[in-house]
Amino acid sequence: MNVQPYLFFNGQTEQALDFYKKAVGAKVSMLMHFRDAPDQSNCTADMKDLVMHTTFTIGDTAIMASDGMGKSKPNFDGFSLTINVKDEAEAEKTFKALADGGSVAQPLIETFFAKRWGMLKDKFGVHWMVIASKPMN
Repeated sequence: MNVQPYLFFNGQTEQALDFYKKAVGAKVSMLMHFRDAPDQSNCTADMKDLVMHTTFTIGDTAIMASDGMGKSKPNFDGFSLTINVKDEAEAEKTFKALADGGSVAQPLIETFFAKRWGMLKDKFGVHWMVIASKPMN
């Protein structure tokens, strides 16, 4: 069994993909616009350039996304995507890149469970936690 996040950016998927490529090295493995769908019966003229579906990876994790119908503001409250990094330097770099244009909820700190841990909301409204874990005994 496998659980994958599916994010709806409501008209900002391509901008989000460009941001994640630069911020965390995301790689797009599949991208389909509504104009390319085999069945055009539900595709209005204003939807043609929206992303119907994309799959991208960050590290070993696949994330799926869509613009949906592009009608409302995305709302990503109630969960966070977590990035586990190898050390403090990578935590600092990753946190700074994801926070660009967003807001920091918890600056990176050392905790009993992490060399560095912090929380932020990126400029698309997606909540993230960045963690460089400590070995647990």
